[in-house]
Amino acid sequence: QLRLVESGGDLVQPGGSLRLSCAASGYTLDYYIIGWFRQAPGQEREGVSCITFRDGSVYYAESVKGRFTISRDIAKNTVYLQMNSLKPDDAGVYYCAARPDTSPVQGMPRLLFGPWGQGSQVTVSS
Repeated sequence: QLRLVESGGDLVQPGGSLRLSCAASGYTLDYYIIGWFRQAPGQEREGVSCITFRDGSVYYAESVKGRFTISRDIAKNTVYLQMNSLKPDDAGVYYCAARPDTSPVQGMPRLLFGPWGQGSQVTVSS
């Protein structure tokens, strides 16, 4: 079965950068859309960015547009999230999730994604 493992979370200062990785195993991601979500304590899990693995089309939440970049490495079956100019509001546990690339949907509906990785903690603090 498809398995996703996130890595790259760390403690960074405001304005710093991190790159998260979502490594997939079990199946090729050719037929999936891969999404990055984040969840701060006491908050709902929110969609950050996603990429259609087949053609590389991307989506960004308005809060991260211009600062985050999602990409894929087809050979490595991996999706990355480059996060620049990090703000304290960006802190939280970042999750990678997959959904079948069937038909377009509006935004990033959490309930349509699965399986999920275990999450990677991102802390933004001086």
